[in-house]
Formats: sequence, structure tokens, C-alpha cells
Amino acid sequence: MAINAPEGTYDLLPDRKLFWEQFKQTARDVFGLYGYLPIETPVIERTELFVRGIGEATDVVGKEMFTALSGANLQKLLNGEKLPSKSRLSLRPEGTAGVVRACVQHDLVPQGAPPAKLMYAGPMFRAERPQFGRQREFNQVGIECLGAEDPATDAEAIIMLMRFFDRVGIPQESRVLLINSLGCATCRPAYREAVRAYMEAHADELCETCRERMELNPLRAFDCKNEQCAQVMEGAPKIGDHLCPDCAEHYDQVRALLDVAGISYVEDQRLVRGLDYYTRTVFEVQTVGDDRAQNAIGGGGRYDKLAEDIGGRPTPGFGFALGFERCANVLEALGHGFPRARACRAFIACVNDEVRADAFALAQVMRDAGVATELDHQGRSLKSQFKLADKLGALAVIILGPDELAEGQVRVRNMNSHEESLVLKDEAIPAVLSIL
Repeated sequence: MAINAPEGTYDLLPDRKLFWEQFKQTARDVFGLYGYLPIETPVIERTELFVRGIGEATDVVGKEMFTALSGANLQKLLNGEKLPSKSRLSLRPEGTAGVVRACVQHDLVPQGAPPAKLMYAGPMFRAERPQFGRQREFNQVGIECLGAEDPATDAEAIIMLMRFFDRVGIPQESRVLLINSLGCATCRPAYREAVRAYMEAHADELCETCRERMELNPLRAFDCKNEQCAQVMEGAPKIGDHLCPDCAEHYDQVRALLDVAGISYVEDQRLVRGLDYYTRTVFEVQTVGDDRAQNAIGGGGRYDKLAEDIGGRPTPGFGFALGFERCANVLEALGHGFPRARACRAFIACVNDEVRADAFALAQVMRDAGVATELDHQGRSLKSQFKLADKLGALAVIILGPDELAEGQVRVRNMNSHEESLVLKDEAIPAVLSIL
């Protein structure tokens, strides 16, 4: 039996891989205009980072993380031995915690320094039930801004993400921006208690998961996909009524800046996101007219305590992440044409075996000149070589025949117009370049 990719994973075949590379380049182009620089953190981190950073009560940490064990450590666990914290490793379920850890470890935001603006792109891993728009291995692009608590930081990042969606081809009419404020350490505890008390009064109407969340993380009930729970939570206390003056002012300024920039948004006081580190501003971009559960294509928010939670000094932060696969699904639904991965730009065809050595030598010269070139290695007929050239996406074909070579000449065919010209062998490269 053939071995297939694990459930919830997929292969990035050439066409989709090319689009992923272009997607990342678009992010670098757009985010670079705002001062963001690339960073790459390990795919594997100490489990403690996610437990302390994301929150032990979250679904991500409690249910969805993949733990990585060496053979030796697995044997220790089977023998009942306890592993030291440095040996407990997990595949990253999201990108923020790792970037903040890197900033703390390498002191990227020293006292008095400007904010560190960083962007990343790569795979994340969650042990979820695979479904449309949700994979166990998926790709994200994200940014983190460490060291600035100004509301302008929040607004700038949100505007930047909207610009990215415009550039990549997801139009404004196909998406909606939801925003909210979750308050801070001053005002959120009282609000959490008010929500918990409300949930206790309606416990018999809530699902088992929400009843479990009631004590550990009652705000997560706002994110429950159970329809009855959603109806119950509609009547819960609203965070907007509990914000302290500082948080209310911060939220007002974020909205004012979005208004000035002409960014449309919808205030959603049920929006909590799924990670414990968020404070104040949170936001999410969802697709319009998509009633599937996985309709969020990007989101994030402020996390002013995360650096402290993982052992660093107080460093405010703001970030977001967007899912490549979900964006690709939206673009496909909109009829977006994805790029075709071309194996070559030029192809060298041989009339017979007598000229194959000449074709091989010319291919090397073409490649040295910067032209991606292929030729037949399976003894195909000339007709089959043209079919192969077309399949590979070649725009020009150089035809080598013994009679022409004897005169120091070759034929060059334009694969779009099918026009052929007889040129000197030494002029083959300029002739091909004129077609390309």
C-alpha cells in the first residue's frame, strides 16, 4: 500500500508552491513599506513557552499542540520518568510567542530603542480535526511590533493588513473587518467575573465545553460555535460597558485613526480571539457571504503582557497573522487565476540522435546566460519533443538538425506565434531572449 501524506497535511505542488512564494513576497513588499523586517524562529520551541504565553486553559495548549519527543525521551516517559522542562518540546501552533521569545532572548527592544517591527512566514501545527480551511499543518504570514503602546500602532497594522488583502486580490466587498477591545489588567478581571456570574445563571443552557470554560476562561464562551450557546451569550455583559478610562480612550483613538484612513469596520463586542495573551485591541477579518465556521482569513491584536509572561521586561506589543490556505481558498472562489510554475523558458529539440551532444552543450551555454533551459533525455521523436516543450511551458524552442548545424545555423520557434526563423548558432541566445 502506498504511503500518503498524514491526515490534515498536504503537499505544496509546484503551482501552489509558486503562489506561496509570491504570497510571501507580496507580504514583504507591503509590510516593508511600514518598516517591517524578516525574522525566522524555530519550528520547535519549549512547550513552556506556549503554556505561559498562550495560556494553559486555551484549546490550543490544552488540546491542539503536537508534542515532540526524541526516542530517548519517549522511553523515559514510558518508564515513568519526569522530563526536565528543557526537554519538553512542541511544534509551534502560532507565531507570536516565538517571535516575542526571540525579542526577549536577544534584547531586540533595549531601553529607549525604537519598536522592533518584525514579520515572519512559515508553517504552524495544530492537532485539530481536519476540515475545509483547517489543517494540522498550515502556513501563516504574520507581523509583530514590540515596544510601542500608542493606538497608532494598532491602527497602522490593521491598515497595513487591509492594503495587503487589496494587493493580493481579495477585494473590500469580499471581506469584513471586526474590531473590539478586551480591556486590560485593570478592568478585565471585573468583566470576567461579570461574564462568569452570567454563565453560572444560565449554566443549564450552555454546552459542556462552555461550562468547563466558565471557571477557567469564561470569555472564550463568546467564541463557541454552538448555536444555542451563541444565543445565550448574546445576553451576556458587554465589555464596552466595563472598560476603564484608559482602555476606552485607547479604543476610541484606534477607531478614530481607522476612520481617518477610510477603513470600514464593524464593532463586535463578542470578538475575543482564541489566545489568552490579548489585551485591549483585537480584530479579525472574515469573508463576506461565507457561512462556514472557518471564514476568518486573518486577525490579531495587542498583547502588552506577553513579554513579561515569558520572563522578559515589560514590552507592549501588537501583531496579526493571516492564513495562506484560507486566503487561497477565497481567491479560488473569486475566480483568481493562480500562476503556472514553468519548468523552463526555452527548450532545445533534436531532429535526431546525431545532434544530442550539441544540444547538451548548447543547453549549458543557455543556462549560463540566465535562460532556464530543458531538453529531451528520453529519446523522444521531434513531434513528442515539441509536446514536451509545450507541457513544460517553454516560450521558445531551438531546433537542432545535422544539416543546419553543418552550416553553423539553428532554427528558433516562437511557441506562441509558431513562427520559425533560421539564425546563426552564435545568435541563438539573442533570438530566444527576443521571444522571452
